[in-house]
Parts: sequence; structure tokens; C-alpha cells
Amino acid sequence: MLASCFAPTRTVALSSLRTFATQAPAASVLASKATEPSKKYKVVVVGAGPGGLSVSSTLSNMLGKDQVAIIDPADYHYYQPLWTYVGGGLKPFDESKRPMASLMPKNAEWIKDSVTAFDPENNTVSLRNGQSVGYDYLVVAAGIQINWDQIKGLKESLGKDGVTSNYDPNSVQKTYQFLQEFKGGNAVFTFPNTPLKCPGAPTKIAFLAEEIFRLNGVRDKSNVNYFHSGMRIYGIDHYAKVIEKLVDDRNLNVHLRHDLVEIQPDDHKAIFRNLETNELITQTYDFLHVSPPQGAPTFIKESPLADAAGFVDVNKSTLRHNKYKNVYSIGDCSNLPTGKTAAAIAGSTGVLKANLIADMQGKPAQKEYDGYASCPLVVGRKELILAEFSGYTGQPLETFPFDQRKINNMTQYMNKEIIPYMYWNGLLKGTWNGPSTFRKMMAPFAVQKN
Repeated sequence: MLASCFAPTRTVALSSLRTFATQAPAASVLASKATEPSKKYKVVVVGAGPGGLSVSSTLSNMLGKDQVAIIDPADYHYYQPLWTYVGGGLKPFDESKRPMASLMPKNAEWIKDSVTAFDPENNTVSLRNGQSVGYDYLVVAAGIQINWDQIKGLKESLGKDGVTSNYDPNSVQKTYQFLQEFKGGNAVFTFPNTPLKCPGAPTKIAFLAEEIFRLNGVRDKSNVNYFHSGMRIYGIDHYAKVIEKLVDDRNLNVHLRHDLVEIQPDDHKAIFRNLETNELITQTYDFLHVSPPQGAPTFIKESPLADAAGFVDVNKSTLRHNKYKNVYSIGDCSNLPTGKTAAAIAGSTGVLKANLIADMQGKPAQKEYDGYASCPLVVGRKELILAEFSGYTGQPLETFPFDQRKINNMTQYMNKEIIPYMYWNGLLKGTWNGPSTFRKMMAPFAVQKN
């Protein structure tokens, strides 16, 4: 329930090509010989996103000063779930942004630098400035990397002449302007053939755009084309049929198993690869929203902590590393087989903290993560489908005692106005660990859902 599909980002510019903890150039990511750490901490947290701040807030409050360090180079922290509303003209961008310094736990030490390498055999983390930091316990919460360069022509096109993306802090501020300037023709939306933050996010902006076209009186002159790499536009069966019917009702043209590979801005052409036949097709556009390819951060992918896909290899129940037992990971950089969403971070942060604290005390794991994730699917200015589910089982894990597949104005208001307050004042401070307790309270009142 908490937050939206996006895990919030702390990137400050498209050129950084990453989200969360920045890495240095690839050459410096290679493992190096062990060096004596310049300083050692009980716990080192890599990444000051929602997972990193939640964990470090709780642990630094418990352990006191000089025991917990957070490594992150960013000047600002962005609450990216709000960017769907920014792109749809429903929220100002500045509501999504706060100085990183204002969010740091008072008892934690902020190391404002980038991680270049991990040495888990010697319990050290290397920094871009050449120093290394030692730890007794390591928490990796470094987010997901956006790989803008994987689409030819995207970087030079973004934010210009109708090409935009709600995944970039600069471009998202152009989305609504471009939608308002759209006078008809081809509006094109994409979904990449990679992992990404919130599989619902590309669908949300397509629905909001279609509504804007109706309100502006240009819908009858507009083709809304959604090129999606998947077999269906939403992967959880409990909600998929409802969303697919809505797509049909609003006449969105969905092209499944297509992946954007190139933009030709001078000709207003987008080139897609058919993932079944490998054929290239060309689609002209008058408006183009790109959901970019994403993947494991390079400095994790090239480290001993990574699995074959490059994400931190953890036990899906305990969030503890499968090889290095004093290492934990949370959020988008981990290989947890659930949605990469802020709600998943909220649902798992309590598990990680409980198990890490137990580990420090010489006790076994105390909690297990059930794969909870949520993607509040914005389908109109005042309309939302509140999808809550376990990514492990594919089954719904709904909080409220009504059928959350139905479009609801109340949950839209909650997601837009109330959840951001809970994020800034609860999750980041380590006091909100997801809706599981509230769900149990509501369970006796739940309606039967077929």
C-alpha cells in the first residue's frame, strides 16, 4: 500500500545514468587488493533511498553515534512515485524533492561519495576518493540503474520536441507541457524488455494522457499506441483482466512483445524490435513517452555480491546474502523476486531490520518477507486501482476490506496526498514498515473477492 510503484530516486541529472548510490567509471569498479580501511563502522549502508534511510535511521538510533555510516553522493532525495502525478499535471515537481542533508539520521555519519567496489572477504567498501570503509555488517540499498544509452538516440532526444520520460527528474517536468501541446496524431508509450521500477508506471501515464486528450478535445484525432515488451500489460492475474478491459474501453492500441531500440528525432520515428520475430518496425510519433531500460548498478554487477543477473544475491525470506552472512540487501538492487516498488521496500524493511538486529545479538532470523508489493495504478485524474500482491505467489495481499480491483476515488486521494506524508515522516525515519499490521486488523471485514 505504501507509496507508489516507483522506488524513489536520488539522481540529479540524466547524465548520471543511475539511480541511488552512484558508481565511478567502470574501470574503477574492478576488484582491487585489500587496503586498510580509513574508518570502520558497525553497520555501513550503501544508498540513501527509502530502504537505506529507513534501516540507518532505526539502527543509528539503537546503536548511537559513530556506529552507522550511509554512503551516497546525491545532493537531493526525490520521492519518485509523485512523478506520475507531475507528468500528468496533477502535482508540482518541487513536492517530490528534498535536500539529502535534511533527511540524514542525526546519529548516522553521511559519507558523501560513490562506491566503486566491494570486498566482502575483508569487510570493506571502496570509495571513489580512493579510501575504503570497513564494516561489521553491510546493507546494500543502492537502487536500480537506468541505462539510457541502450536506446539509440534517446539521450539526445529526451526533453525535446515531444519526447519525454517520467523516469528522469528533468524530463518529467516536460511531460505535461508536451501533452498539453499535443493537437492530435500518434501518441506513443513504451515498456522496456528489462527489469524496471514499477511495471505499472508506463501504463499510468498512458491512461493519464488519454484522459488529457479527451479533456482537451483532441481524442478523436489521436492514436494512443502502447508498445509493451511483455506477454500482457500487467503480470498479476487478479488485476490484469480489469486493466485489459479498461484498455479496450478507452481504445488504447496495445502492441505486445515490442521493444524500443532507436529514436530518429529528425523524422519523428521510433524503431521497435518484435521480440518474437526479431523484425524491426517503424512507428511515427507526435508525442513519445519512453520508459527506459534498467538493470543492476554496474558497481554491484561487477562485484562478488552479485548473482548471474547482476543483482545482490539474497535469501528471499530473510534478505541476508546467500554467501556472505554479514551482508544484507533491500530494494531494487536485490534479486528478490517481487515488484521493484517503494511499497516492497516498506514491506521488507521491517524484516531486514529485525533479522539484522537478531544477527548482531547472535540470534537466528526473526522474520520472513512474504514478497509484498504494491502498484497503485493511476488510470485517471481521480481514478486509481490499488493493486497489492505478493510477487512471490502472484496472489493479492490487499489491505482494505473492499475489492481493490474497482476504480476508487478514495485510494487515489490517499496515494496522492496521504502516502507522501507517510513516506517522508514514517518510512524514511524508520517508523513505517508497511501495512501488514493494518491488513490483519481489516481482515475480518474483508468482502469475498472472486
